[in-house]
Amino acid sequence: MPVFFCLATLSIWAWGQDSPIPMGQPRVTLTPIKTIAVVQGQSAHLEMMFRVASGYHINSNKPSSQLLIPTALHLDLPTDISVGKLTYPEGHIQTFPFAPEEKISVYAGEFEITALVNAAQSTPRGHYRVHGQLKYQACDNRACYPPSVVPLAFDVMVAPNRTTNTMRKNPGQSPHVHQ
Repeated sequence: MPVFFCLATLSIWAWGQDSPIPMGQPRVTLTPIKTIAVVQGQSAHLEMMFRVASGYHINSNKPSSQLLIPTALHLDLPTDISVGKLTYPEGHIQTFPFAPEEKISVYAGEFEITALVNAAQSTPRGHYRVHGQLKYQACDNRACYPPSVVPLAFDVMVAPNRTTNTMRKNPGQSPHVHQ
């Protein structure tokens, strides 16, 4: 309970204080994501690089307390495209002045989230747009701020599977056809 009390008290106090980044400005940014090329029926590796502004940290995906808001990625995927093996980095364990007795798992600086983008064998070839968001709660050494999101979007280009033989040989002719 001490983490919750400290976070709640300091969050309310912080709203009235000057913060290094003005309210409404992102404390986490995303490096643009390149188009992901995936073959029908296969997977491709997706890398998403985020940067936490200097002087801030965010809770990791697995925070050390149930009272802390985890960093979480949510994607809205087109039909026949899925994401598997979503991998978050390990958080760094730190203590802070607002909760000196608590060890908190956080991300600071740059961190990467990876995933596998899968296209079903039946996915029509072409370009697909994926939208999503990274939900996080940023804190500095004095307080935590209201939860926020980083919107994201990237393109998936589905290519045909060249190893699947779609051409069929004609069946052999019956010897009785020309008689």
